[in-house]
Amino acid sequence: MTLDAASQAFLVSLAKAAGPDSTPIWRMSVAEARAATARFRGLYGAGPDVGEVTDVQIPAHDGGSFRVRIIVPTTRAGAIILYLHGGGWMLEDLEGFDTLGRQLAQKSGAVVVLAEYRKAPEHPFPVPVEDAWTALRWTAAHAEELTFGGVPLFVAGDSASGNLAAVVARRSRDCGGPQLAGQILVYPLTDGDLSRPSYREEENQTLLTTAAVAWFTAHYVPEPSDRTDPDFAPLLADSLAGLPPALIITGEHDVLRDEGEAYAHRLRADGVAVDHRRWPGQMHGFFTLVNVLPGGAEVMDLIAAKIHAGRVA
Repeated sequence: MTLDAASQAFLVSLAKAAGPDSTPIWRMSVAEARAATARFRGLYGAGPDVGEVTDVQIPAHDGGSFRVRIIVPTTRAGAIILYLHGGGWMLEDLEGFDTLGRQLAQKSGAVVVLAEYRKAPEHPFPVPVEDAWTALRWTAAHAEELTFGGVPLFVAGDSASGNLAAVVARRSRDCGGPQLAGQILVYPLTDGDLSRPSYREEENQTLLTTAAVAWFTAHYVPEPSDRTDPDFAPLLADSLAGLPPALIITGEHDVLRDEGEAYAHRLRADGVAVDHRRWPGQMHGFFTLVNVLPGGAEVMDLIAAKIHAGRVA
């Protein structure tokens, strides 16, 4: 199957707006890439009204700090979700994911904690991992006061933050908690193996290309020997047994498709309950293009239904 009509139309509109002399992201400076990504925000809309939105600065492991945004739904919360936003470990912030967070809170009936972990290249590996881990422990420690009662805790993320979510889910197992009801991984990077077929398929070179993944990785993990560390490549962990149930979403035309699906297969082989869905006709980023692509809305509805049910697999 080719990209669906909505995705094709979106890419055509981007190409027209950028013009024939546009620069691919992997040839930009970091500042230019951040500015280019920020321009997408006008497409998303303001998001639904929610019960409350609060930003909190929390201390990091190294004496620094970072923000989290707490989004409370208008109904009594039945769960809490730590959402780690995507952007190649380098781009985006709370404002860029506010609409997604609000939709997720309202549709799932969960308190959503968006974490703005610090970014590479200023804060390379493993700083984003440590910030994600700090955010998970902070969320667990404050879950009762945020939800007025004990509710299931989920960790979620997309792309680079799907990577971080998988890493902290394993760390939670290895460190005796926090107890997770599930992990929600939307087209996660799990080993960055550029030799996989999905990286070589021309039809997958859309919003995220193979060259861009290499560029992001070089900034995030500048030391090649660190790229076999399971805290970067969770697929390379010795064992995935005992991890929380997982919902894994991949896109048919995404360069990260194969490693996300390899992670689903590996989890199942190690005895973990997994619900894997490959979304047909979709490219990388389709979930976070909120209010733009219908496929993303379908995934949002699926995640919300899973949260309401209290289990992801």
